[in-house]
Amino acid sequence: MSEKNEKDSAESVILQLVTFKLGKEEFGFDIFKVKEINKMMEITQIPNLQKSIKGIVNLRGSIIPVISLREKLNFPEIENTSHTRIIVVEHFNKSIGFIVDEVSEVLRIESSTIEQPPEMTTNVDSDYITGVAKLENRLLILLALDKILIQENKKLEALKN
Repeated sequence: MSEKNEKDSAESVILQLVTFKLGKEEFGFDIFKVKEINKMMEITQIPNLQKSIKGIVNLRGSIIPVISLREKLNFPEIENTSHTRIIVVEHFNKSIGFIVDEVSEVLRIESSTIEQPPEMTTNVDSDYITGVAKLENRLLILLALDKILIQENKKLEALKN
């Protein structure tokens, strides 16, 4: 394969993302990490949790921790609405829920539309961003779910000790 063809094939990778909003900003997770999306439900609070970990929920017999993605990404906390959702992801055979303001859509984008995030990011810790997709009339911030979850797993494990 010629060098040009290799470059073209690398640029034409299609990514499937679950997109959601926090305020006016739109974010995306790799769809293959998402287990399910649920309406907001009652969260049981546990004492002495980190601020971003809101508690636990019983999801069809499984107890899973729930994290406010707003607080995790340094957005101001707001009241839940009828659009608020919990995105349940799978990480190392563990389910974890993320509270988001609203789930937008499942989106297919070409990897060639993604650029590295700018060095100065105001609201979101840049360690959590894998890139920014340039869509027709908007920007979509792609989150590094693994980095967010590794840090949260460390916090959750510390609670067990």
